[in-house]
Amino acid sequence: MSAASTGTPPVQPVLSESDRRKYDTAPDAYWYNTPRLVFHVDSSFTSKLTDLYRERIPAGGTVLDMMSSWVSHLPSDVRYAQVDGHGLNREELQRNPQLTDIRVQDLNADPYLPFDSEQYDAVVCAVSVQYLQQPERIFGDVYRVLKPGGVAIFSFSNRMFGNKAITAWIDRDDAGRAALVSSYFRSVQPVGEAGSPQGFTEPEVIMKDASIAGIFASFAREVVGLNVGGDPFIAVVAYKDYKP
Repeated sequence: MSAASTGTPPVQPVLSESDRRKYDTAPDAYWYNTPRLVFHVDSSFTSKLTDLYRERIPAGGTVLDMMSSWVSHLPSDVRYAQVDGHGLNREELQRNPQLTDIRVQDLNADPYLPFDSEQYDAVVCAVSVQYLQQPERIFGDVYRVLKPGGVAIFSFSNRMFGNKAITAWIDRDDAGRAALVSSYFRSVQPVGEAGSPQGFTEPEVIMKDASIAGIFASFAREVVGLNVGGDPFIAVVAYKDYKP
């Protein structure tokens, strides 16, 4: 483990070993060696995500876009002091115009964030949390790199690469997945200097169902094999609740 992870708070296990398994056991770096310059969710989803970022992330703040790609979905008319992109494919990250710096790392091979403690006002992760095999440790590090009062936003829909998503994710519906991500936040259990418990605030779940068109889209994808829009929007939001 990197020295950057020193100071990561203790975490309680959420997943069993079987929960962490993937159908494709090859390293994720192999799977994502080729850039995928596509949108993994529809425009309605990305619009909702941009609106959420605008609402929750302070202008002029520092942002870590974790498990990022060639788009970050941050509002284009808001200036941030720094936006670090962290992901698996260098070409994708280099094509992202909103990033000020990039890091390439497989979080399943090295489950830590190579950044300083209390560095970011916000940590965001879009449509990728389903691939984490050690989410408790990663969420512990998210807590570490956030400034006191900083926000973490994990968003997802019902799309995924099924061969790379963990079993615990595949076995749940949307509400179950939101509950699972909430449990990742609750797994972080730091202790203050005076012995008082700390951690993230109670996770806030934001769920916006797909439209009628989205219901058709789900049928089209699963039964007919057509790829059309209508992705449900789910986000889980929590803040670093810091009590010195």
